[in-house]
Amino acid sequence: MQHLFLVALGGGLGAAGRHLVNLAALRTFGPGFPAGTLAVNVLGSLLMGLLVGWLASRAGGTGNALRLFLATGFLGGFTTFSAFSLDVATLWERGALGVAALYAGISVTASILALFAGLIAMRAMVSG
Repeated sequence: MQHLFLVALGGGLGAAGRHLVNLAALRTFGPGFPAGTLAVNVLGSLLMGLLVGWLASRAGGTGNALRLFLATGFLGGFTTFSAFSLDVATLWERGALGVAALYAGISVTASILALFAGLIAMRAMVSG
């Protein structure tokens, strides 16, 4: 039951963080492009890479509770690939096929690259 609480608490905090990023992006870029979703997907992927790199570097591992709270809970609530999918579909249905393809390509490529950047950065920090 404690593990479920940790995931729920982390997920709630991650979702609240996602909402704040979306509000900031909406104020900054307007409603024409889903910049908030793009930002949380890339940032969330970077944070996941950093977290996984750090957890893997710890001798003997770290508690399951920390992984559940941060990776499953917080980052699971913060990143938004379901919202990403909806954004692509919405742009596509509006007839913005090029924008939809560009958005999908940037989101996937930048998120994967950000995860690798996080892993590499954390590995460099813990080994050096």
